[in-house]
Amino acid sequence: MRPLIPPSIRPPFAAYSHGVEVPPGLRWVCSSGQLGLARDDTLPDTAYGQAVQCFANCLAILAEAGMTPADVMRINAFVTDRAHMQGYMRARDEWLAGLTRLPASTLVIVSGFTRPEFLVEVEVTAAAP
Repeated sequence: MRPLIPPSIRPPFAAYSHGVEVPPGLRWVCSSGQLGLARDDTLPDTAYGQAVQCFANCLAILAEAGMTPADVMRINAFVTDRAHMQGYMRARDEWLAGLTRLPASTLVIVSGFTRPEFLVEVEVTAAAP
């Protein structure tokens, strides 16, 4: 995969690429949106804690397909308030630490999820041989 960061537009604000080119012949994995719920139904009370769990859930889905965060080409994330952006971005940056190619990434502020205690939701798209 090739990051797309055209010199004719402003560089990304944070740890992401403006786009990612996926070559032909790769397998794709698209996750559903993952909430910050652990297997035992525990839910952290902070956006950071929930985002860490969201990314742990995404990692488990990727592993099921024999993939890792290095195979992620896009992250879509949703938070319920601007105040949660910092916690989410910290968790995302930790999850991406050490990668040489950063995925495309979108963060959207939404009015809420199915339960009011959910603060963050994350979905990933990955591609690998």
